[in-house]
Amino acid sequence: MRFLLEVTMDGEALAKDPAGELGRILRYWAGNLRHYPLEPGDGSVIHDSEYREVGRWAIETEAEG
Repeated sequence: MRFLLEVTMDGEALAKDPAGELGRILRYWAGNLRHYPLEPGDGSVIHDSEYREVGRWAIETEAEG
């Protein structure tokens, strides 16, 4: 298995403060992961601080990648 987290950096919030916004996204998802069983197929979209979709995270098997 592997954990993938992908964030598109050209969004408005990320363009203004990339380090701050990525830090917020990583802190949020690190705390939120406990709500998922973390099995292949799990995942969710990622939103910036203004609730725009900017990416996704997923648990995949090695064969999926």
